[in-house]
Amino acid sequence: MASELRVVLGKLKRKLREYANKGDLSLSQTAVLGYLHREGASTVTSLARAEGVRPQSMGATVAALQEAGLVSAKPDPADGRQMLLSLTAAARQWIEASRAARDDWLAQSIRSHLSATEQAELAKTTALLRRIVD
Repeated sequence: MASELRVVLGKLKRKLREYANKGDLSLSQTAVLGYLHREGASTVTSLARAEGVRPQSMGATVAALQEAGLVSAKPDPADGRQMLLSLTAAARQWIEASRAARDDWLAQSIRSHLSATEQAELAKTTALLRRIVD
């Protein structure tokens, strides 16, 4: 069951990625935006560590996001040598639109493929999955 669940959830994750509002952003750029959204302002070094890449590579990713107007930088009050990166209003709007697109696809798919009884079962299963991951 564990193996089947992993496979199905992987397929669901890939399907949701298809419906995300990616625009011209790379996977690493969307990962950085997601990290900043979840964790708040961060330095390039912290982002690189979190994503498992070299700081130089992360610097290039961040530079592209700054050029696109999705990330802004200000001096770190704790260490003036570093810059704190945070999301701009445009990035927050992009994230909301992307989530809405994925939610819309998933809601429509649930309604069109599952009966009312099955939808109730899925709601119960979702609660069980939440217990596993929390």
